[in-house]
Amino acid sequence: VVTIKPNIITGIIFIIGMIWLINLYNFMDGIDGLAGTETLFVSGGVALIIFLGAGYANIVLQPDESINHSIILLLLILLVAIFGFLIWNWPPAKIFMGDVGSSYLGFIFGALLIYSSQTSILSIWTWLILLGIFIVDATITLIQRFISGAQWYSAHRSHAYQNAARQWGSHRKVTLSILAINIVWLFPLAWLATILPEWGVVFTTFAYLPLFALTIYLKAGKVPISDEQS
Repeated sequence: VVTIKPNIITGIIFIIGMIWLINLYNFMDGIDGLAGTETLFVSGGVALIIFLGAGYANIVLQPDESINHSIILLLLILLVAIFGFLIWNWPPAKIFMGDVGSSYLGFIFGALLIYSSQTSILSIWTWLILLGIFIVDATITLIQRFISGAQWYSAHRSHAYQNAARQWGSHRKVTLSILAINIVWLFPLAWLATILPEWGVVFTTFAYLPLFALTIYLKAGKVPISDEQS
């Protein structure tokens, strides 16, 4: 696995990335079950990739296996905790994550991304692919609102997933559709980026292209004026 050596440039990039990941996770917690389901997928996906890579595919992700086991244990604890929450947050939700919960999850994933990419635990491309739907939707929505002259820093309901929820009239359908994309499309590419890290940027680009197309199709960053003002 390619190790990212710490320096001033990577430090600045990681700080900006951490801030953006915390905020985008908050942005994407806008319909019932979505942020919790994404957390299940990412934490479970990373744990599985580390486990398979270190144990079955004969890929040396980390010379000290105890570190692998510690990361897997941490991710499984997060998975179990969020599963208990998701039981009550599944649409129609009875409880909600709120800014504190979603920002915390973004911070946890950001911290693990930075740590694993600066060691030999996991490729940064693996994380970027697994988090692809959240990264692409939040980023494209922000760019679209900025270009259109909207108050991009103010609260809104114009993310692609929110537009899809209005169009389909169901939070459950959107959440399950995103989970299906994660499992069928993003996870295999994340695995390939793990075992072939030198091709990581190619796999990440390949993973993101249909996500970009989908967010544009769902008019991310655009919402009916009546709904924006409600």
